[in-house]
Formats: sequence, structure tokens, C-alpha cells
Amino acid sequence: MAELHDHDEHAHDHEHRAGLVARLRDYIAPHSHDASDRIDDVLETSRRGIRALWVSLLGLVATAAVQVVVVIASGSVALLGDTLHNVADALTAVPLWLAFTIGRRQPTRRYTYGFGRAEDLAGIFIVAMIVASAGVAAYESVERLLHRRDVHHLWAVALAAAAGFVGNEVVAWYRIRVGREIGSAALVADGLHARTDGLTSLAVVVGAGGVALGWDVADPVVGLLITVAILFVLRGAARDVYRRLMDAVDPDILRQAEATVAAVSGVEEVEKVRLRWIGHRLHAEADIIVDADLGMTDAHDIAVRVHHALVHDVARLHDATVHVNPCGQGGVDHHREVAHHSSPRRGHEAG
Repeated sequence: MAELHDHDEHAHDHEHRAGLVARLRDYIAPHSHDASDRIDDVLETSRRGIRALWVSLLGLVATAAVQVVVVIASGSVALLGDTLHNVADALTAVPLWLAFTIGRRQPTRRYTYGFGRAEDLAGIFIVAMIVASAGVAAYESVERLLHRRDVHHLWAVALAAAAGFVGNEVVAWYRIRVGREIGSAALVADGLHARTDGLTSLAVVVGAGGVALGWDVADPVVGLLITVAILFVLRGAARDVYRRLMDAVDPDILRQAEATVAAVSGVEEVEKVRLRWIGHRLHAEADIIVDADLGMTDAHDIAVRVHHALVHDVARLHDATVHVNPCGQGGVDHHREVAHHSSPRRGHEAG
């Protein structure tokens, strides 16, 4: 049976990272255990996700509108890049809204697990938008280094950029919080995208200050620094979306599920527990061993209790399939007829 209480594996690998540099790293690409209060109603989680999208969209549109006016008046390439990021971030609300809406559809004969994976497809789109943001920022900055132009109305640039930072950080905080609460990697990635735009806005303020002090290339240089910051955010967002696509789960959640199964009365041994995300819901498969002398009804009752315990105890677990195996009797292999179709059974490794 898998070891159920070994918490050294991630040792909470960060030990909740200490120090200024680590805190900045957590701010740019925050660490998550994917654990929070359970929300059972799938429709309600989708509604919360959609609400978070549209509320934050209004804030981003207002921020971008202010910045467009200042870009036209000032000619600031750094502020232009920041405005483009805000517009791109606002546009990501559309595929995410579609994903949340599609994900609420009931399973069909073709899509037997439902449509929750639409969120993962939206996550890919968001990562692509972050890549595009980095590309645009880099291109515009190099272009401005090669072809110098004056930046006007520096005070307006600084104020517009400061407004962009505040607006984006509020949106980022809101999306990341809701995304984690409902278990949506795509919404968390979209929040990180908004945080990217907030960082670019903050950098634009610095660039405007540099130009005001007489450093003419401060604006495009800050644009290049913005690109580097975006790449850090890209790494975290791409990692989270990739893990979701590859059915990765936090080992702590797996340990919790294994312990829950093992604690059910009548379970002799836990052979295997597997978890996977489908949208913002978890699904579980558990293989358990029970007393071989039990009747079918009693064995089925144990499976039902395991199912109930998993859905009750594991956050965001929507469904579970429980396979019951009898305790070995005199060396009898109850799986001999299918053994050659399966890979050798292995214990779970740290991921």
C-alpha cells in the first residue's frame, strides 16, 4: 500500500519561501497547492468564473481607454506596449467565457466525460496571448531604440501607467483568487496575464521618470525589461496549463485521497488511487482490496462508502469510480486473464 503520511516529498518544497527575492518570485508566479474550500455545485463554480471575467473586463476596458488617449498624445512606446497588453488581456475574457459556458453542458454519447476540458483549451489560448504580448513589447522596444522619437507629456504617461498598474493588479488578484477557489487553471493563468500587464505599467512609470531625468533611451529600455518580466509570468502560466493538460495533480491531494480511502471501514488495503482534472473538477479512480468472504452486496456497500468519503473529503472532487478486489486466497490471481493487457502495477512517484 502506498505510504499515506509522507509529507516530506514537497516538504512544502518552498517551506513557504522566505526572503525578499522569494516573495517577489511568488508575486510574479505564485505557488499553489490547488487546495481550497470545496464547492460542489459545478454550475455555481462556472457562474463565479464568468462573473469574475466580466467584472474584471469592465475594469480593463476602462483602463485601456484612458491609456489610448495618452498614447496618442505622448507617443510613448512603453505605454503603447502596456496598452496593447491590457487590450489583449481583456480579449482573453471571450474564450474563457465560452469555455465556462461550454463546460456546463451535460456529457453526451461522444463526449462521455463532459466538456470541462474546454477550459484547458482556453488556457492554451491565454498562454499564446502572453507570448504575443512579449513579442510585441520586444519588437516595439527594439524599433524605438533603432529609430529614436521623443516622448511628450511625461506626467500624463506616468499617471496613465500608474492607473494601469492599479487596475491590472486588482483584476489579477480577483481572477487568481476566484480561479483557485473554483479550481480553474485557465482563470488563474488569465489572472497571471493581468499581473503581467500590471508589471509593465509599473515599468512604464519608471521609464517616464528616466526620460524626465534626461536618459532618452529609458522608454525603450524599460520596454525590453517588460519583455523579461512577461517571460517570467509566461513560465508560471505555461507550467500550470501544461500540468492540467497532462492530468497532473498536487501530490498532497493524492495523499489525502489515499488516506480517505484507507480510513473507510472494510477496506483491507488501498491498491491504487488516481486523480485527474476535467475543467475545474476532479475525478478519482480507486482500486481497493476487501475481505474475499464478503458477499457482493457487502463489498458494494464498502465501495459506496469509499465513493462518498472521497466526494465529501477531497476538495472539488466531483465523481469517483471504485474497483473492488478480493483479498488473495492461496495465491490465486484474480486478474490473470487481463494481466497481459496491463502495464506492471507501480506505486505512485513524486511528480
